[in-house]
Amino acid sequence: MTISSNRIVLALLVTAMSCCATADAATFKIATVTPEGSQWMKDMRAGAAEIKERTEGRVQIKYFGSGIMGNDKKVLGQIRIGRLQGGALTPSALGSRYPDINLYGMPLVFDSEEEAAYVRKRLDERLGAGLEDAGFVTFGFAAGGFANILSNTPVRGLADLKGKRVWVLEGDTISYASMEALSLSPVTLPLTDVLMGLQTGLIDIVAIPPIVALVLQWHTKIKYITELPLAYSLGFMAI
Repeated sequence: MTISSNRIVLALLVTAMSCCATADAATFKIATVTPEGSQWMKDMRAGAAEIKERTEGRVQIKYFGSGIMGNDKKVLGQIRIGRLQGGALTPSALGSRYPDINLYGMPLVFDSEEEAAYVRKRLDERLGAGLEDAGFVTFGFAAGGFANILSNTPVRGLADLKGKRVWVLEGDTISYASMEALSLSPVTLPLTDVLMGLQTGLIDIVAIPPIVALVLQWHTKIKYITELPLAYSLGFMAI
């Protein structure tokens, strides 16, 4: 759910230089739930180091990883009051300000990465412009892959989901409505609380790309994966 090191360098460098052309120094504080020590976090810090080098120390990027700044809602609050300048966010974080940002994550819309890529070529720019109208600048969307069903009991069909508590990301009104339409039991939690939810039994099932589950350590509380491209997942860094 993060963006590659090279893309971070290019996008943030251009933005930082345009914003701070007349300033002596500037520091951008950016929050993410990406765990410290993960390859994603290493890539972002490598990008930050390159930005500092290219600007001779005039522009610095400081990342706060592992969700220490809280969930998306809290990060947005800190951006609003100026304690943070940006965050690595999920679409649901800004869904109330710009509902169209949730379009890609609608369940069972895409069957393959190729289908998603075809649509993204035609919509990414429009969605980026919509975010800008909502008050945020993004450097593009980073694909996280398809969300699969992860559970502790086999899921072979809809009947296996009945009576199970299914996690829905806080703010994801589309997924919540979809779960209710299927007569399931959605439980809303921020991303930062899901691991504890699995540990305590508050939730039984999550839907997320397996690679993300690995990075966030959710796989330690999961036994089964249902290989169904349930929903296309992406994230973005915005300031």
